[in-house]
Amino acid sequence: MAVQPEGTPCWADAMFSDIEGAKRFYADVLGWTFGESSSKYGNYTQAYADGRAVAAVVPPMPGQEGRSQWCLYLASPDAAATAERIRDNGGEVLMGPMQVGDLGTLCLGREPSGAVFGVWQAGRHEGFEATATPGAYCWAEVFTREPERSDAFLSAVFPYRMKEIDDEAVDFRMFEVGEDTVLGRMRMTDDFPPEVPSYINVYFTVDHCDAAVARATALGATLRFGPMTSPFGRFAALTDPQGANFSVIDVTTTEGGMPRIRDV
Repeated sequence: MAVQPEGTPCWADAMFSDIEGAKRFYADVLGWTFGESSSKYGNYTQAYADGRAVAAVVPPMPGQEGRSQWCLYLASPDAAATAERIRDNGGEVLMGPMQVGDLGTLCLGREPSGAVFGVWQAGRHEGFEATATPGAYCWAEVFTREPERSDAFLSAVFPYRMKEIDDEAVDFRMFEVGEDTVLGRMRMTDDFPPEVPSYINVYFTVDHCDAAVARATALGATLRFGPMTSPFGRFAALTDPQGANFSVIDVTTTEGGMPRIRDV
């Protein structure tokens, strides 16, 4: 795939204390295979679905051991400029911008309500080689208890247009780049334990949601929500055995009409 427009999700990775355990889990649940670990880049290991790069796993850096989480990277033509906008709009730059050889430039940020995300300025590594196919990234949502702060931040840092679902029962916004809807934002309800911080939930595509959930839970994952069928697909939210939250979705199994959407 070519370099993505600014603000478009372009890559996902996660740190795992037990890398081999993570590889076995995601190989069984999502069908991933793995390339050789790159000792030059901290044993960074790419995952492949049908031979195309879709994500990566990496051991934690010293001092960052603990619960794992998936990190979503948003494309930027200039990571340094994006980092400045992160700071100027109430966010925090956690790492970088840092050039990663000829692969690209990396930055990690935290938006004002606490969700951590990555910024990637592509070099030789352009990001996902496939999306929305079995085993590949499909969608992501920012879960936050402070949606007003998140919305203002994201639309200031990236060239997003915002729309929202026209339904008083749910507070859900969508961010668009050009004609494409690239990211969602959900207000966290009281169903979320108070100790759960804001985070970005990444969805991976599967052929059959229920079968993927069965494989995941048999391997020690926790089912947090679903499976549920929606107009967008049948999906479920999981926590893997090392604590990383993610979702699986079968986009071919749908139910119900599309919600009404309005401009913001």
